[in-house]
Amino acid sequence: MHISQAFATRSPEGSGGPDAGRIHARRPARGRAAAALTAAVAFALVLTGCGGDGGGNSAPKSAGSTADADRVEPLAAPPAPKLPVTVDSADGAKVTIDSTDRIVPLTGSLSEIVFTLGFGKQVVARDITATFEQAEKLPVVTRAHDVSAESVLSLKPTIVLADTTTGPAEAIDQIRDAGIPLLVVEPAKELADVGRRIDTVAEALGVPSAGTELKERTESRIAAVQKAIPDHADGEKPRVAFLYLRGSASVYLLGGAESGAGSLLEAAGAVDAGKESGLDKDFTAITSEALAKAAPDAILVMSKGLASVDGMDGLVKIPGIAETPAGMDRRVVSIDDGVLLNYGPRTDRVLAEIVEQLYAKGGTGQ
Repeated sequence: MHISQAFATRSPEGSGGPDAGRIHARRPARGRAAAALTAAVAFALVLTGCGGDGGGNSAPKSAGSTADADRVEPLAAPPAPKLPVTVDSADGAKVTIDSTDRIVPLTGSLSEIVFTLGFGKQVVARDITATFEQAEKLPVVTRAHDVSAESVLSLKPTIVLADTTTGPAEAIDQIRDAGIPLLVVEPAKELADVGRRIDTVAEALGVPSAGTELKERTESRIAAVQKAIPDHADGEKPRVAFLYLRGSASVYLLGGAESGAGSLLEAAGAVDAGKESGLDKDFTAITSEALAKAAPDAILVMSKGLASVDGMDGLVKIPGIAETPAGMDRRVVSIDDGVLLNYGPRTDRVLAEIVEQLYAKGGTGQ
């Protein structure tokens, strides 16, 4: 989930210092609270991991079922790769790829793109967040952005895909020093990044035309979902607060402008309540005061986060939740951890599910 892209960069998905220029050093500087968040998220990912139908390019089915989100939908007939290719890595290196026979994507969201482009049979390992059905039996070589270089090298990959949250830097160096082509991709933080990420991976795999096809399919499906968003009867957009919850670790956070969810909420015709209330960073600890200022009409959570606080009944026991309009109405939108913030080929389903739950009577929890 790719909460990994959402939170560890953002991971949802951190410069400077002695390792400047290395992958970890490219993340924005954070304060103590953000560092604690990253550690908590990493721990949660190790414990829990994260989560299409076949067919052509028809409009997406309702994404109200998480079963839809547990598979990817590969392109019907991807072209044969044209290799070798030389591409620019996000960490400044130039990478030449001459084989896609053995692919190792080191994040769940990159795995999603690789499989959807039609390269699933060539993938030989996965990150713990790649739990969609086609990838679930692959060996895990990355946990919470912590890659095992030895495990990767033992699989004799011909290309490794990482992003700027992958580390430690020593592991990345070890893989490269072994002569393995390793491409670092900028993480996705918003809807505008979907096409860029698809294009980057497709170019590295030698199938730019397949990347264009997948990008167009994804963007058209997102647009179709947006066209189906109901009008707001009172003219007011619903205010939605994105909460990151891990009850087992006592982590309760309110998303701000850099949480990674704002783009989805805005695309769903809603207002990011945390951002609108003045929270300009990624997350802040939930307080009654912060929630009162955000005044959300609904709350967006990841499904495992909601389960970690014992569902809706436990959620309203968190100080300040019950006093918000969302808490009083028990209005919650719950999306699978493995897809919410991936910003990839399944984002249309994520958006459709947000829309379906947000505009249903009362949302989840009624």
